[in-house]
Amino acid sequence: MEPPVSEVLRDDSSLDKGWVTLTLSNPGKLNAISVAMWRALRAHVQTLDEDARVRAIVIRGAQGNFAAGADIEEFPAERGSYDALRRYHGEIIGPTLDALAHCRHPSVALIEGVCVGGGLEIATHCDLRIAGQSARFGVPINKLGFPMAPGELRGVLALAGRAAALEILLEGRVFDAAEAREKGLLTRVVADDAVEEAAYASARRLVAGAPLAAQLNKWLIARLSPPVPPLSEAEWQQAFSYWDSHDHREGVAAFLEKRRPDFQGR
Repeated sequence: MEPPVSEVLRDDSSLDKGWVTLTLSNPGKLNAISVAMWRALRAHVQTLDEDARVRAIVIRGAQGNFAAGADIEEFPAERGSYDALRRYHGEIIGPTLDALAHCRHPSVALIEGVCVGGGLEIATHCDLRIAGQSARFGVPINKLGFPMAPGELRGVLALAGRAAALEILLEGRVFDAAEAREKGLLTRVVADDAVEEAAYASARRLVAGAPLAAQLNKWLIARLSPPVPPLSEAEWQQAFSYWDSHDHREGVAAFLEKRRPDFQGR
């Protein structure tokens, strides 16, 4: 039997109403985001950005979960050297999140179940985030022995601020939707059986508004937000200086071998 395919599904069935749904799907892995999915999400968003018929984009996960981070089983092949690590974050994940953040059409994250790691990164780069009350959030990558990459941290930091971002990353704790909203990560929390309707009701409100006004609001808010100077090459090297550390190798190996990691601070 062939293994399940990881993909991002595009549903145009409501395009005549003004919105399109993109669904993250990686069966059996809580929709962990593969390289193919990162690339597909970017391609879909860029295509939709150019389509004047679209006035809103809804992003969700398949089978009752949003996404459980990046697909760690790909790490040895996709992040096996410093150069590969730079490509993975700088040419695959970073540009995908940029495309989502800079898309002229408003986006809504419909969040059910698990929304951690890369899933939370995608959600924080959407314009609105609506979650079911039992959804779970966090960035537990400290247990894998590495930090969040600069281009991915931007979305969490912009919403949660310095203090909450430090808590989320340093503790690596998974928390509930009520706490996620307290931290500024969510637009609203609703009952689990109401989250789909709430997200699409939001999409309908976005569609009912003037598209040019929405686009200008997005641009103006981005323009008036505090600018972040680009990182220097030395800073990029420092951000990824963990690539050949014992703790990074041990964290990934322990996850794949389903055991507790033995971190040594080196």
